[in-house]
Amino acid sequence: MTHWRCAGLRWGRSGPALAWHHPAHGDRASPLSPGRPMGFTAGSGRLCVGVRRGARHTPCPVGAEVPASAVSAQCPDCARLDRSYSVAADTRTDDPRPYDVYLAWFGADLIKVGITAAEREGARLLEQAALSYTLLGRGPLMAARRAEAVLGAALGVPDRFPYAAKRAAREAPPPQRERAAALAALHARACALGGLPESLALCPCAPVHHDAVFHLDRVRPVHGVIRLAPGRTVAGQVEAVAGPDVHLTDSADRALLLDTRQLAGWPLAAAPADAATTAEVAAPVREAAEPEGLF
Repeated sequence: MTHWRCAGLRWGRSGPALAWHHPAHGDRASPLSPGRPMGFTAGSGRLCVGVRRGARHTPCPVGAEVPASAVSAQCPDCARLDRSYSVAADTRTDDPRPYDVYLAWFGADLIKVGITAAEREGARLLEQAALSYTLLGRGPLMAARRAEAVLGAALGVPDRFPYAAKRAAREAPPPQRERAAALAALHARACALGGLPESLALCPCAPVHHDAVFHLDRVRPVHGVIRLAPGRTVAGQVEAVAGPDVHLTDSADRALLLDTRQLAGWPLAAAPADAATTAEVAAPVREAAEPEGLF
């Protein structure tokens, strides 16, 4: 029997939603708004989600199994194919679209530089769970890449952080004015640098904050991180969503975190929202973990 499988979390204009894929019935989405009940039981076998480019989905040709604990829901072959189309792999140097260079704030001493296609209008910052950000400039792809490299070399601004550090900072972020001041200071230093490409049009510092869209006022210190396995149930109420993370309160009033990157690929059956969570709950990691992609 063919099942609907979770395809991960997507951020759109209406907010976050869980995506689903069925070989015969196509795609659908389930909005993840605060206060919404969530309950499901995992089926057997987490399978590779294949490769998606916009609205086009290419299934994994062999239906490869993916480890339950893997952050990526792709098999090695599909991951290589996916990356071969990625700007991060430097294989699309002729991309004609304009790109934005941004400075993203995730926590104290956690400000990174990155680039994203201008047409995405900040969606990448939502996907990365940036609490605040400002644009630095806009220009052709290679100019954006050059600016990113200059900031890394001249100012020591990294292009990624361990994801666990972002999660920890999310629980008690400083006021927006402090984040805005940190971004403004780095923005000024970056604009004063020599070596930025002439084709990069600099943008004024205009910090954007995601407190409201992430519902940070509903985020409690995380009791544990859910580890899904076949036959295990996750149930509770959605409190907040930031990046790929869903913050839940279960029937035992525990503040749990569900990483939807590890949810992708599973066949899921509905369960009552007041059911007991039987999935393993691991202690949250506070130090180095898996790195985040650039784009």
